[in-house]
Amino acid sequence: MIIKPADRTLSVKEYYFSIKNREIAKLNASRPSDPIINLGIGSPDGAPSGEAVEAMVECARNPGSHGYQSYTGIPELRHAIAGWYDRWYGVELDPATEIQPLTGSKEGILLLSLTFLNKGDRVLVPNPGYPTYTSATKMCEAEVVNYDLLDEGGWYPDFDQLESMDLTGVKLMWVNYPNMPTGAPARRDVFEKLVDFARRHSILLINDNPYGFILNEPQSILSVPGARECCMEMNSLSKSHNMAGWRVGMLVGDASVIKEVLKVKSQMDSGMFRGIQEAAVAALNAGPEWYETLNAEYRRRREIACRIMDTIGCTYDPAAGGLYVWGRVPSGKSAQNPDGAAAAMSDKFLYEAGVFLTPGFIFGSNGANYLRISLCANVPTLEKALEKIAFSLSVK
Repeated sequence: MIIKPADRTLSVKEYYFSIKNREIAKLNASRPSDPIINLGIGSPDGAPSGEAVEAMVECARNPGSHGYQSYTGIPELRHAIAGWYDRWYGVELDPATEIQPLTGSKEGILLLSLTFLNKGDRVLVPNPGYPTYTSATKMCEAEVVNYDLLDEGGWYPDFDQLESMDLTGVKLMWVNYPNMPTGAPARRDVFEKLVDFARRHSILLINDNPYGFILNEPQSILSVPGARECCMEMNSLSKSHNMAGWRVGMLVGDASVIKEVLKVKSQMDSGMFRGIQEAAVAALNAGPEWYETLNAEYRRRREIACRIMDTIGCTYDPAAGGLYVWGRVPSGKSAQNPDGAAAAMSDKFLYEAGVFLTPGFIFGSNGANYLRISLCANVPTLEKALEKIAFSLSVK
């Protein structure tokens, strides 16, 4: 390399799933007749609605659809997002000023961080939590301040602990309900406490909300009185509409925050392809039958994923929602792996059973004793994974 990378890159590593997928691809090359069953990342295996696909195809056929698009998205998409929030969350949004379409909500994490964080600012990040909250903070040369989410607290913040923390210099707080990786559902009383906390401490709080329709009742933090003063929300079509690869997300809330984020975003891209936007409009206008069908399939899958957890001996919350099952590994399990017992078990199943389960340490130290199973594999695949894991445990 002719020059060295920026110092900020020293604070982060390559994304865990990027590394692991490369490892799995290498293993698959050596076992073409028996590929690894990957129950790791939450990438839905189903297709978007037929209406969404047709909207995309029809738009792509139009010669006038292929130029640069507006940085703020086509009006039809902003109105569709506003209608979706009104119907499902009971939240009214101004399509012109309170909605910013994103190239997936993951983009929004970095955009918000770049927009509001100076070097040395501090950010409240959940432990366990989505790793990108931490990496985006570090790349902005801000300080990560972890707050605990614990099994005994239902994976909700301990507000006494939060109040006792040194909050000097804290500008942002990331929350994620329904929660990933734990599956803890959104709760109105928790949202109310979060809004109160953020208002009193002048913190911009962002609820990352992509799992609200997957085995959950959709809720928005913006429905809480006073939330508009201190909260933003990100959402996505990746999980709820089987459009992970299409990269459609949104940031909604305070128009002044949206305006500042747009300053940064407009320097980074030149708008989303119109066909994807029109497909998103069609997807957002789906009726309740879309979500009912989606969740019926995920319930079937979850039942088998829970049987995998039972076979391993993990404990888990049978009422949790979302795209995953999150289970605590059996107590007393020793491990040579420096990342803990769950990481050692993940490696065991990968190399001995040909099944990859996500070790919880990647989400933070409070996840080190947990495994996560993705529901983004069909019933026969999950049943095969169960058989393989059961067999590997029976071999001494």
